[in-house]
Amino acid sequence: MTKYDFKDRVLVLTGATGGIGRAVARLFHDNGARLYLIDRDASVLADLARELGADPERAAADKVEDVLSRDLAAARVLTHAMDVASPRDAEAAAARVGAAWGGVDFLVPAAGIYPADPLADMSDEQWRKTLAINLDGVFYLTQRLVPLLRAGSAIVNLSSMAAHRGALRNAHYSASKGALLSFTRSIARELGPGTRVNAVSPGIIETPMVAELLKTRADESVSQSMLKRLGRAQEVATAIAFLCSDDASFITAQVLHVNGGLYVPG
Repeated sequence: MTKYDFKDRVLVLTGATGGIGRAVARLFHDNGARLYLIDRDASVLADLARELGADPERAAADKVEDVLSRDLAAARVLTHAMDVASPRDAEAAAARVGAAWGGVDFLVPAAGIYPADPLADMSDEQWRKTLAINLDGVFYLTQRLVPLLRAGSAIVNLSSMAAHRGALRNAHYSASKGALLSFTRSIARELGPGTRVNAVSPGIIETPMVAELLKTRADESVSQSMLKRLGRAQEVATAIAFLCSDDASFITAQVLHVNGGLYVPG
């Protein structure tokens, strides 16, 4: 596997305890990055910090009233339990990562939900919740982190195959991920040349988020795939690492498909 020089570069990662999030955290940590890990559940974040060799109590930045009161300059892992759909929580995360490390090199907003709600039965609340987490949350954190983005930084948004071909019984999810592609292209124009912005569109990746889908559609997805298998979270993480790395230094406003040939863009 390709090794990247991410030593002491700062990654802000939401959805850090999900299937893809964990793979991203481990890969960037193995390549020397400092990690600001965000998710909802403090106890699960503590477990992840422990897996990465950090002291969960010292890593828990969300429990500290004033991050400046602690010596965090040498820390490799910080965790923050928060609601990504909250503007106030986004502001707090930006303030704390800035206080700890002074800037951000990589942003991967991987938090998301994948509910199955047919259009005819979908409630306003289900629609709003999905867009709030999958789309609004990306805007809130990205916008608050703009002043902290260092020269040569990179953002990689997590879209989906559903954004390109539509999704069955997941119109809210598909709409949120389609909007992320437009958001990616737009902010790439605004944040260049200092920051590159790209997106990854995974296909069916074997993670807990799609466990219910796989119960009924795993065989169909495998049979329709050119590679005749489901994807692995590590394979998405490596695509993200590439887009963050200097190997992708002339790539911005693009989308990289990681779907095993299940969908081929026209």
